[in-house]
Amino acid sequence: MGLGERYNVNPIIFGSIYVGAIPFFTASIAWLVRNLRRRRSIVGPVLSASFFFVSAYLYLVVVGRDIPLWVYFFVGGMVIFGVFSTLKKIRGQLKEGKEENGAE
Repeated sequence: MGLGERYNVNPIIFGSIYVGAIPFFTASIAWLVRNLRRRRSIVGPVLSASFFFVSAYLYLVVVGRDIPLWVYFFVGGMVIFGVFSTLKKIRGQLKEGKEENGAE
């Protein structure tokens, strides 16, 4: 809590955004996979998933004051890792869908 006051970031709000965004992010990924399988536009689901993925970090960047530079690098690294992890998950779900439908 002391660090929150020092950097003008409320840890309760940050944590609530972080945890609260999880179901919306998951729903956005399901929407994305469904649209990919149906060969529909993925712009909406990608924007939605991206927003919910970075929402807590957006809060940190917008309201935070005097945040150390290493925190931005750390957040950037987490976002990059998250993108690769999410892409792997999406590819896996698409592959499962093809196997269920008998296509390879």
